[in-house]
Amino acid sequence: METLTIQFESNIKAKILEILNSFPSNELKIVNEDPVFAANKKMLDAELAKIKNGTAKLYSIDEVDEYLDKIISEYEN
Repeated sequence: METLTIQFESNIKAKILEILNSFPSNELKIVNEDPVFAANKKMLDAELAKIKNGTAKLYSIDEVDEYLDKIISEYEN
């Protein structure tokens, strides 16, 4: 089987489901979208928008290493 993801306006959901339900279950299975995937996609889309519009805070590898060293040091004490 293949998987196809579609986006649609909520007002046509009933019509789409009616059409899809007309197929035999051995030929078509309706799989609901994973809510965790949807939440992650929303968060990542927001982060990408920040990168594109220049408002994202970016860090160098050295800055990240320094930050992680500080966190590890605090955790160990």
